[in-house]
Amino acid sequence: MYPEYLVAPMRQELVDAGFEELKTPEAVESAIPQEGTALLVVNSVCGCAAANARPAAKSAVNHSKKPGKLLTVFAGMEKDAVEKAREYLLPYPPSSPAIALFKDGKVVHMIERHMIEGRPAQLIADNLVAAFDQYC
Repeated sequence: MYPEYLVAPMRQELVDAGFEELKTPEAVESAIPQEGTALLVVNSVCGCAAANARPAAKSAVNHSKKPGKLLTVFAGMEKDAVEKAREYLLPYPPSSPAIALFKDGKVVHMIERHMIEGRPAQLIADNLVAAFDQYC
């Protein structure tokens, strides 16, 4: 686990953009909707989360069409909540950062770490917006 003082600003960046932070397995279970859409950001302390994933997610949710719920878990912090979230992300392997779009409780669009690293935030945001247009 990382010191809370280190991750607090990284958490707050998504919370300020309207994301609900999930810190327990029960919170994850109750937040992933069985009907409707949700965007889940698996947040991280890594540089690609700061430079690409968080800015992309924040930009994408300003689109006119967006998921009904905006959710986030923090890898390396609330281990049980992250493990529960990753159960919902199967068959995708653990990845942080990662961004998943759910529809009716199932992942319909997934952006894994290898799709985030080295790509500009705007390109990732455009990818998310296209998914929102298709599924939301």
